[in-house]
Amino acid sequence: MNESALHDALARYWGYREFRPLQRAAIEANLDGRDSVVVLPTGGGKSLCFQMPALVRPNDGLGLVVSPLVSLMKDQVDGLVASGVAAAALNSSLTPAERREVYADLDAGRCRLLYVTPERLVGEGGEAFRARLHGWGVRFVAVDEAHCISQWGHEFRPEFRRLGRLRNEFPELSIHAFTATATRQVRDDIVTQLALRDPEVLVGSFDRPNLVYRVLARTGLKDQIRRVLERHQGEAGIIYCVSRKEVEKLASWLDGLGHHALPYHAGLPDEMRRRHQEAFLEERADVMVATVAFGMGIDRSNIRYVIHAGSPRSVEHYQQESGRAGRDGLEAECVLLYSGGDFAKWRQMLEQSGELSENARRLLRDMERYAAGTRCRHRVLLEYFGQTDERPACNACDWCLKELERVDDAVTLAQKILSTVVRVGQSWGVGHVIDVLRGRTTDQVTTRRHQELSTFGLLADVPIAELRGYVDQLTEQQLLLRTDGPYPVLQLTDDGAAALKGLATIELYRQPRPVPGQRKRKPTGDPAAWDGVDQDLFDALRQCRIEVSRARGVPPYVVFHDNTLRDLARRRPTTLPELLEVYGIGARKAEDLGPIFLEVIRDYRGEPDTEMAEEDQSNRPDPEA
Repeated sequence: MNESALHDALARYWGYREFRPLQRAAIEANLDGRDSVVVLPTGGGKSLCFQMPALVRPNDGLGLVVSPLVSLMKDQVDGLVASGVAAAALNSSLTPAERREVYADLDAGRCRLLYVTPERLVGEGGEAFRARLHGWGVRFVAVDEAHCISQWGHEFRPEFRRLGRLRNEFPELSIHAFTATATRQVRDDIVTQLALRDPEVLVGSFDRPNLVYRVLARTGLKDQIRRVLERHQGEAGIIYCVSRKEVEKLASWLDGLGHHALPYHAGLPDEMRRRHQEAFLEERADVMVATVAFGMGIDRSNIRYVIHAGSPRSVEHYQQESGRAGRDGLEAECVLLYSGGDFAKWRQMLEQSGELSENARRLLRDMERYAAGTRCRHRVLLEYFGQTDERPACNACDWCLKELERVDDAVTLAQKILSTVVRVGQSWGVGHVIDVLRGRTTDQVTTRRHQELSTFGLLADVPIAELRGYVDQLTEQQLLLRTDGPYPVLQLTDDGAAALKGLATIELYRQPRPVPGQRKRKPTGDPAAWDGVDQDLFDALRQCRIEVSRARGVPPYVVFHDNTLRDLARRRPTTLPELLEVYGIGARKAEDLGPIFLEVIRDYRGEPDTEMAEEDQSNRPDPEA
């Protein structure tokens, strides 16, 4: 496949001028018939890597995409059809008539991309369905959200493991795995489970430089959430909670404050979850309060903040959930509000469900170290996924922005904490150690006569959350060890014993001060920037997009992404040829939607529609077409 043909398809169907990093290599691996594992961050353009080969392959055939979510399939198929691509999905949401129509298109060879769930492909009744695939001329299989196949990943789904049988039944096909989050161990497991043959392994940077990471000890949850929302008035965001009960309480509270907030968790009726997700994606609601049941495949590009009201259970979960912010490349904020008790709660929940494996414990420990850490957040996340950051500072996290306050006499403070751990016999957890330091005469303290210890009450004036933060930092610096098990206890390490004797340099930091007004650091890159953008015109185009999306029954981003609206408001085209120069507008969308949006621009500029005046006005596309 020559380079010009790929770039022609890129411009015609997607309206892009250049490939993003690793997209071209992933497409070429597919066209060459070579298996691949592709790891690109959220917003990195994974879907194009398996969509384009189905369009540009010299011989006809079908690309098969395995996706775990019906809603994700629908959005991707709607977007492809809007761009002129013959795509379809087979899933439980279709009516019998719709299903028959899809099968007729497949039998007639009119479809180039087909989306299915793993259950349809390898579940009950899958044998008959796979038999039909041979007649449809399938050329490759793309497994989206492939981390679900790995028991070492963070969202393991047993039905994904059965996809490995495709290799035996379709030995001539190439198989391609795509995910946004996978450590080396997960990538290796994907290769094994899918029986990939000498795959091309393409791993993009896990860094999202437009995301500003902040971690705060959870003190007053509602007040902390309110401060974040004040920095993002009128902007979209997601608030993740650990429990369903907390989801309901926070959503109700926010709604009472005047925010259009919706709850989302697995305990709600299916129809209600569907309505709430659609309202958020269609920009009829701007705040989603949810458990981890919400998120995979969410493609709203203008999410400006993600708040975790409690710690997630792994760094992989955090990377993927926080990564739903700022998909448009503009600055977004990711705030983690955590307590040491979050991790004890997770261990208890996992133990009750029978999921508390050694791997689950390791993932929790890694997340705990991230939350308690006092280093560049971007650097820590990159190192977790096996990558490095050569920048002296990211200027996009609480550490590099110097929002943490350094403790003046950190050595003395640390020695008080370490000494207390020793004096209680290194057999008590964080809560009891803090009770002793703050001088609380609880039953456990008095029963063991720990009120008689010399360290009792030494830090009575230090808030509990702040003390927990210091214990977390000492644990992260490996001066303290928090044991595993249902009742984790604190113990000194060898380095901790040296620090207690004054033989170590220690730095401790207080949690961030309240962040002032939203920073105005402009993101880099074109077109994901506001330079030259007419904000009033952007707002008018955004309103037009909402009207078109509602008339056609698709999410706004299926019409145009925010990047495209910004470029429209920057270039302000007035003719169809000028429209084709806009980021994200290909030939089909220019023909279909161009007249509608050009009219908005002309009206805004107060210019007559001279081009349209020469044409038959009856030929103008109807927004509801």
